[in-house]
Amino acid sequence: MASFPEEFSHRPEDAFMTALGNKRGIIFSNGHIWKQQRHIGLTSLRKLGLGKKSIEHQIQDTAQTLVESFRETKGQPFDPSIPVINAVSNVICALSFGHQFAPEDENFQKLIQVLEILVKFSGGFFHVMLFVFPRLMSYLPGPHKKALAALDVIVSFAKQEIEKHKESHSLDEPQDFIDHYLLQMEKSRNDPNSTYNEENLAQCIFDFFGAGTDTTFATLMWALLLLTNHPDIQEKVQKEIEDVFGFSGSISYQDRKKLPYTNAVIHEMQRLKSVLLVGFPRQSIKDVKMRGYHIPKGSIIIPDLRSVLLDPEQWETPEEFNPNHFLDKDGKFIEREEFLSFGIDKILINRVPALEIVVVVVVVVVVVVVVVVVVGRRRRRRRRRRRRRRRRRRRRRRRRRRRRRRRRRRRRRRRRRRRRRRRRRQSTTWPIH
Repeated sequence: MASFPEEFSHRPEDAFMTALGNKRGIIFSNGHIWKQQRHIGLTSLRKLGLGKKSIEHQIQDTAQTLVESFRETKGQPFDPSIPVINAVSNVICALSFGHQFAPEDENFQKLIQVLEILVKFSGGFFHVMLFVFPRLMSYLPGPHKKALAALDVIVSFAKQEIEKHKESHSLDEPQDFIDHYLLQMEKSRNDPNSTYNEENLAQCIFDFFGAGTDTTFATLMWALLLLTNHPDIQEKVQKEIEDVFGFSGSISYQDRKKLPYTNAVIHEMQRLKSVLLVGFPRQSIKDVKMRGYHIPKGSIIIPDLRSVLLDPEQWETPEEFNPNHFLDKDGKFIEREEFLSFGIDKILINRVPALEIVVVVVVVVVVVVVVVVVVGRRRRRRRRRRRRRRRRRRRRRRRRRRRRRRRRRRRRRRRRRRRRRRRRRQSTTWPIH
């Protein structure tokens, strides 16, 4: 499928896809609508600085906030899912709305709650049932009802932000995705073929949250778990980062090329613990001849990602966490055609520009977390050294005090002996002859 990105880029127009996106936005649209929505998505993200320092500074600040929330636990057991999803959602908010929300904000808390519902639903049994039997599930109760209601909450949340942007009139200097989209709507107002409207804008924002939040959240959670369970690999990553950047914790997405082992570890995380077991359904727009098989036009295809990512013929140890899968003999990073991040790379990232955000966030956050862990360990080591020095000093002082006491006792004993001798000499009387 990766060899035919255009032939398999179409989304099937069934009841399931219509319920999710109503044929709007970037993910669930096709044809002319998809081309225009994808165009504004790519151009706006590039202008906003995806892959540049402007957006990466916000991602680094978010990563530092995430680490601070970890520090507040003071080594006690805690659930990292809440601070992680807060951080990821705020990155998407910064791109879409131009600002981040405080964790205690009521609207932001509602957004987090509906995102958690979607995250849990996406990996459950009812998600598969809704895809296979969309019409039947519309009559049955279950968590899919809450998930579909959550979609409406996100879209309404996006529409509120759109209204705020329309009132601010900041189109002369667009600061976020909504500003760029509204500016494009203004430019194409007289174009009868234009599909730039508020409905598609709200759906595009939902696509950003849907494609960016769930994938980034799951990848970061697996990253924390795998690095914790493999301290030897964690130490190698720490050493590489320390040798290249020291303990600054400031890294850009382009700097990943200087960290071949760290880059290999991140790719291995995504391979072993893939967010998607199967790819999103696609539909062929023409007859295709692939590996001797004839795929007629209109066929619905569901790629089996797990069979490729865990193929023993392609990977030396497919069931193990082995970063050497992406390293050559000289320790340099190598790209693998068998590696399918978030689905078929050329097709999915080509269709959903927001997935580029996922890669940037994962790289920056993982490096920042590891650097902070290194700094924390160094501080602990320094504290331990200080404690040892203090103990040694105390021991030395005690020894000196003991020696002084012993010397004083010896002196006293000598003085006492001398006094006794003198008294004896004075008390002795010699006989007179």
